[in-house]
Amino acid sequence: MSLYINDTTGIDELTRSGSQEQSYKTPAFALFAAQQFDAAAAEPKLFVFKTEENDYVEISASALKKARKGCDGLKKKAIKQKEQAAKQQEQAAAAAAKQMANMHITIEEDKSLPAALRCKIDQSYTHVGERVKVSGWIHRLRSNKKVVFIVLRDGSGYIQCVLTGNLALAQQTVDLTLESTVTLYGSIKKVPEGKSAPGGVELDVDYYEIVGLAPSGEESFSNKITEDADPSILLDQRHLALRGETLSGVMKVRAALLAAIRRVYKEENLTEVTPPCMVQTQVEGGSTLFKLDYYGEEAFLTQSSQLYLETCLPSLGDVYCMQESFRAEKSHTRRHLSEYTHIEAELTFLTFDELLQHIETLIVNSIQYVLEDPVAGPIIKELNPDFVAPKAPFMRLEYKDAIEWLKEHQILNEEGNEFQFGDDIAEAAERKMTDTIGVPILLTKFPVEIKSFYMPRCKDDPRVTESVDVLMPTVGEITGGSMRINNLEELMAGFKREGIDPKPYYWFIDQRKYGTCPHGGYGIGTERILAWLCNRYTVRDCSLYPRFSGRCKP
Repeated sequence: MSLYINDTTGIDELTRSGSQEQSYKTPAFALFAAQQFDAAAAEPKLFVFKTEENDYVEISASALKKARKGCDGLKKKAIKQKEQAAKQQEQAAAAAAKQMANMHITIEEDKSLPAALRCKIDQSYTHVGERVKVSGWIHRLRSNKKVVFIVLRDGSGYIQCVLTGNLALAQQTVDLTLESTVTLYGSIKKVPEGKSAPGGVELDVDYYEIVGLAPSGEESFSNKITEDADPSILLDQRHLALRGETLSGVMKVRAALLAAIRRVYKEENLTEVTPPCMVQTQVEGGSTLFKLDYYGEEAFLTQSSQLYLETCLPSLGDVYCMQESFRAEKSHTRRHLSEYTHIEAELTFLTFDELLQHIETLIVNSIQYVLEDPVAGPIIKELNPDFVAPKAPFMRLEYKDAIEWLKEHQILNEEGNEFQFGDDIAEAAERKMTDTIGVPILLTKFPVEIKSFYMPRCKDDPRVTESVDVLMPTVGEITGGSMRINNLEELMAGFKREGIDPKPYYWFIDQRKYGTCPHGGYGIGTERILAWLCNRYTVRDCSLYPRFSGRCKP
């Protein structure tokens, strides 16, 4: 028997005959192939193609010796592959048998056990030694031989759950996926010494029910949301991203903050009101108004509820509101939103200094209440371990002195020039100054030209207004406020200066006709104060569904 080898056109495949037309590539494979067809046959003669002779010649003795050694290696490799294939087949058969057995495992509740106490996860921590029933979403899932570990989430907290025995082996447990909803029954136990788990406990599960099974494969939750995903994808999937520990934690701090602010307002005897969001007047300049057709009339989404709050002072005294404001700014900075939760207050019969003291009280006390909150406090500690609660009094810094500070530190304005009196201190310079000084700042007395028409001039310097911005390190401005003009003639001059038609503001102007009084107020951007509290890079992380230029979904 003769076999032919051509290292240029040959192919080492058992399907070839070894003829000149179907030659092999290597001598070793030619010998190996011959033995596969007939193990008892005599060793074939090998002919190797020589390019210089353009013909096949019989293999040399040394090359044949090398080929025999290579053939032995191929035989060993083939034997090993057969053994591996047999082992894999055996394992597959065992897995199939195990799966078949698991499919016949029935998960049933043991009726002899005590009735389970229905409770939220955070309530379950105090029921050590008792049988409870908790429902929620599978936040984490892992198996370890015959044990399955589930971290369950229900919004109130997290709990580690342990499934053993048939519960862990059952096919329906094997099929569980992240974000599936389940109801688990079992006993609450303290975690062993040296171990840690949410609440310091774990649930030893004795029975469970699947409420809703989440998809696996391509549609699995982990394929929808990943931590390193592009921010725009995470915003498209915001409804799923909110299930993460960081975003949901910020939302819990947000709830605690709003509750704390309401608590301070109650202590300070302010009344909450709900002004309209559809208006026909501007507060912060016409360029940032969202227009809408209101039954054939032109209307806008409110920029601020300030003017309406002022109308409540004669009947309700000091008032506040917490609702959305809208600014049509095509700005993509990390502290701007087109829709944000605006905390606003108006107070009557007070001086500018008393207004500043009130703002300090609100910020200091509300932050302290949030830090003392059993839910929000630990979240802030985790997200912002270096956070230091502000203490009154805040640093007072007049605008004119801030301009000098910026000059001394060679910080330039947006045009790249040295700051001059009358320049607006834009975000970058403001942040640089605030972060450098490193303490909360009450920046006061801004020039008339860069502030709103309703802000009164200072009696000791008519170039500037009784106005204030509250600046915090790492986030910049979180509050803006001022005293309000209470003189009718001065207010009308303000309208004229800004080129605003006073007719639509007749109801606002009437406040100066029918019993005017000294009063002032301010607005706080909830998302900005949250970014400061929770150490978030952008206010977008502090809004449930952020709205900004180019983003109005989901």
